[in-house]
Amino acid sequence: MTDETAPGATTATATPPRPALDKSAARLQRWEIVAVFAVSLGASGIYALVSYIGSLTARQSLSKQTATLNGSLAPGRPLLDLFLQLTNITLALAPVLLVLYLLARAGERPASIGLDARQPAKDLARGAVIAALIGGGGLALYLVAYHSGVELNVVAESLPVVWWRIPVLLLSALQNAAVEEVVVVGYLLTRLEKLGVRPSLAIAISAVIRGSYHLYQGIGAFFGNAFMGAVFGILYRRWGRVTPLIIAHFLIDAVAFVGYALLAGHVSWLPAP
Repeated sequence: MTDETAPGATTATATPPRPALDKSAARLQRWEIVAVFAVSLGASGIYALVSYIGSLTARQSLSKQTATLNGSLAPGRPLLDLFLQLTNITLALAPVLLVLYLLARAGERPASIGLDARQPAKDLARGAVIAALIGGGGLALYLVAYHSGVELNVVAESLPVVWWRIPVLLLSALQNAAVEEVVVVGYLLTRLEKLGVRPSLAIAISAVIRGSYHLYQGIGAFFGNAFMGAVFGILYRRWGRVTPLIIAHFLIDAVAFVGYALLAGHVSWLPAP
């Protein structure tokens, strides 16, 4: 949830809060939120919950099961695999397009959620710092959870070793970052603000949703991503900008995906595929 601050504002109290919606508008706003998440990350959260239940009830322990994040879509057919990967990444960006449409319909520009390039140096610096802090902590939490037996073996990628492997992993990281930060932070928090939801509760809702669609990886992924969501929500409230969060998320995923591709099977501390 953001306050209507000018791009670059560093506090969340520069302007008065948004006026409350009337009952009819509030009802439509709630329906809009439900609809957006029903076709995007909310649906992913439900699927992840069912998948996690399946993992818990399987005969194998969680640490002996795998969750693959970027797998081949056409094994043995690298050219077809490439086109399917690019198609999958492109179609997965549809929720971002939907949010941008809803913003435009409400008379708002992408800059209203801080989605612009007005502060490239500051956004990049902020994103890099967040990525370093969250990424390192997230890796440590995953390793602890995995070796404790409460996390699946997360295989960050199992793509064929071809020329497009790394570019596709980077595009996948960018798609994840754009969808999650635009939808579950920029869009959701501003819409909850319109509904009069208090900031702490709105951030908690956003964080729980973020954790939910990572639950297929294990309970550690749920709590780790929920914590990340809480931090991102607080920073969004402070900065009113989603761009540095997209940069941070992209860097975290890019390092995880490419790092796994380069290190898996070559270092002892990383679970083997």
